[in-house]
Amino acid sequence: MKKKFGVFVLAAGLLLTACGGGNGATDTSGKKDDGKTAETQVIKVASGGELSTLDSAHYTDVYSSDMIGQVVEGLYRMDKNHDPELAVAASEPTVSDDGLVYTFKLKETKWSNGDPVIAGDFVSAFKNVVDPSFGSSSSNQMDIFKNGRKIREGQAKLDELGVKAVDDQTLEMTLEYPIPYLAQVLVGTPFMPKNEKFVKEKGDAYGTSTDNFVGNGPFVISGWDGNTENWTLTKNKDYWDQKNVKLDTIDVNVVKEIGTGTNLFDAGDLDYTVLADTYALQYKDSPQAHFTPKAMVGYLSPNHKREVTGNVNVRKAILQAIDKDTFAKDILGDGSTAINGFVPKDFAKDPENGEDFRKENGDFLPFDLKAAQKSWETAKKELGKEEIELELLSADSALAKKTIEYVQGQLQQNLPGLKITLKSVPLQNRLDLQTASNFDLVFGTWTPDYADPINFLEFYDSKSGLNTAGYNNPEYDKGLNDARITLANEPEKRWDKLKELEETLIEKDAAVLPLYQGAIGYLKADKLKDLQVFPFGRTVSYRLAYVE
Repeated sequence: MKKKFGVFVLAAGLLLTACGGGNGATDTSGKKDDGKTAETQVIKVASGGELSTLDSAHYTDVYSSDMIGQVVEGLYRMDKNHDPELAVAASEPTVSDDGLVYTFKLKETKWSNGDPVIAGDFVSAFKNVVDPSFGSSSSNQMDIFKNGRKIREGQAKLDELGVKAVDDQTLEMTLEYPIPYLAQVLVGTPFMPKNEKFVKEKGDAYGTSTDNFVGNGPFVISGWDGNTENWTLTKNKDYWDQKNVKLDTIDVNVVKEIGTGTNLFDAGDLDYTVLADTYALQYKDSPQAHFTPKAMVGYLSPNHKREVTGNVNVRKAILQAIDKDTFAKDILGDGSTAINGFVPKDFAKDPENGEDFRKENGDFLPFDLKAAQKSWETAKKELGKEEIELELLSADSALAKKTIEYVQGQLQQNLPGLKITLKSVPLQNRLDLQTASNFDLVFGTWTPDYADPINFLEFYDSKSGLNTAGYNNPEYDKGLNDARITLANEPEKRWDKLKELEETLIEKDAAVLPLYQGAIGYLKADKLKDLQVFPFGRTVSYRLAYVE
């Protein structure tokens, strides 16, 4: 018997190719259609960092994920209320009685080169992500499918992944364990389809430029050669829901300095740019400034494979020596708050009593100068060192540089004998250095794909492609597996296990050093309407936006 299954960090500014009047660059002269401009639906927006790829299996940064989300669409998309709704899926799937087998029928949709989107495009895309030889940092996300984890650990063959194309319009998924929030998961970037035929034709070049990419989403991307810091999104005339897409053109440019973005906005050369630190404080009373809480955590990741940062007392000292409240309030000033855990507040609720996870699990290793210095002295004795030098790595965005400068000041002031050198590089270089384990400490941010604590906690699974820190705790891995599988149908016991895992991760092992929970502060031109800014997953969508 079958039953029915119910049920982007934003970036900064840009250099622009045209100028206009105040409050944004778009010229809205022209004929009107239902109150919206018919011929001048053009906006200019920002990316705070370069694109690293358009391959949904290879992205590791929010800027790439955000752009992929404009040009590719999966089985579900996010509606105006930030809930999943049907996209390429024609209807909600049928689900087997044991909650493990999902069967989707697909709409008749097209890739931007005219090819039909077929079930095999999902199957091959998911296999790319899980294939150990492909090297996707999102490979652990395929653990939801039968044999997913076994495949990425080399214990099963790729063809044994629990996804198959029954026919071109029918996709069958067999899960490893029941997932009541599956629709939220399937909105995520790793679950996007890829044109199997086109991918095979392009090989390793796929996703490295707009000429080596095709999408099926609301917009088509052009003008990015893999290195350029500007590109264009154009309305996809073949998109299945194109009648509800109002924008014709979106010009995107990279500007890493927040002040540049605000200057361009004030000059009327920009419709949308991010706000942070002193600029957020400067614009907080502006009617064009908006602040949206986000389930994003900014953190320091220590390299567990190196002598100094591999010492747990070093890690605890570093975490407790940083005044996070002052940083969030006086340096960021964009609505961000200090966090003493890895799972953010207002993100997930206890299935039994509705209590917020962060509130229920409390604070782990908060700012405590006395405790920090005690751990530091212990660490120096254990290491046999009085003077220690560490390098702190980050991307070269304004926010990242501001963060590591603050951390440097705090640590050198509060931990005697410690010298911190800073290294800011383009985002892709930072990611490459992390992958090669070539760092002491690195600053990064993590934004979840769906609203469940495990999407944060599995970041430090020893087999996760994202775990470049090298944290390896077998008991932690076992606990994650219990939360995924053994306790899947026991929500309260699973919840307690997730709380226990976070305590191990922070309080016991200081495996990751959380700094703040982010918010999205941005300037938006008055004429830009219905822009979607998400609290988790990808940051922004232009699908419903229009110029008035």
